[in-house]
Amino acid sequence: MLSYIVKRILLMLPTLLGALTVTFIVIQFVPGGPIEQIMAEARAGQKGGDTEGYRASRDIDKQQIAELKKLYGFDKPVHQRYLEMLVNFARFDLGRSFMHNKDVWTLIKEKLPVSISLGLWTFVLSYLISIPLGIAKAVREGTRFDTLTTSLVLVGYAIPGFVLGVLLIVLFAGGSFLDWFPLRGLSSDNWTELSFAARIGDYFWHLALPLTCLVIGSFAALTMLTKNTFVEEMRKQYVLVARAKGLSQRRVLYKHILRNALIPLVTGFPAAFVHAFFAGSVLIETLFSLDGLGLLGFEAVTRRDYPVVLGSLYFFTLIGLVVKLVSDLLYLVVDPRVQFGSVAK
Repeated sequence: MLSYIVKRILLMLPTLLGALTVTFIVIQFVPGGPIEQIMAEARAGQKGGDTEGYRASRDIDKQQIAELKKLYGFDKPVHQRYLEMLVNFARFDLGRSFMHNKDVWTLIKEKLPVSISLGLWTFVLSYLISIPLGIAKAVREGTRFDTLTTSLVLVGYAIPGFVLGVLLIVLFAGGSFLDWFPLRGLSSDNWTELSFAARIGDYFWHLALPLTCLVIGSFAALTMLTKNTFVEEMRKQYVLVARAKGLSQRRVLYKHILRNALIPLVTGFPAAFVHAFFAGSVLIETLFSLDGLGLLGFEAVTRRDYPVVLGSLYFFTLIGLVVKLVSDLLYLVVDPRVQFGSVAK
């Protein structure tokens, strides 16, 4: 197994390098870089009638543009900037944001609490709902319960999260009807004055609506996967033998079927965990004014903040590769019959 892990780690390097290289090359051809962004903001004074802003925009000459390029490192050749990026990333130095004037690592750490809150609870709630519901559907396959829950799950899956978010805001967050839930941040203004129990309640009070949007759209596939996996296992020969020996349905289900049926579910834990953290939350964060990693990445792309774009990509890709390795290793934990030596060949 050790040789398999070493080979997988070595294969991560070209994958990580390829992702960074492609993104770096694409960035070179994208119009409207940080220099153009600064010039556009300087010229914006003209529209507002700001005489000084208009004069400043006209005074940007070639020397000033050259100074800006030197400040942001664009005066260097492309290949030199590329090599410097690789060297810095190898030392986990992700650079400094153009727009925020902060280290990219600092920005990522500032946004992590929001992403952790959304991702962790979305992951936990999705699995707590999906696995019991999938098992119940498998045991009652073909019944009215199975048909009704399938319809509800698919309807929830078909509704986009941001559409549901708008609906919840209108109904429960001071839109046209009720004003039960807040619309900004993860805590109230008087957070420091609250007791420990009140802080927990306030935290989940702020998370209620965004979590509802994320969970409803995320557990449908997992529910159907759980059901289909259990149904497939229930039809196998060893289940028939166990029942012929007089074992109860409950004992057969939870002692024999559960272990085999959970293999694709357990091995998918890391990927689902990371997906819940970093995917599909940009619109939800925007709707509910939650300043997380999704919104950070979106703003970095729109504002051409290249260090944040490349640093975030490096961070996410590295986590994704490590998670994929952990997923493969979980096969050994769930099913010791797996031999990594034969897989790696």
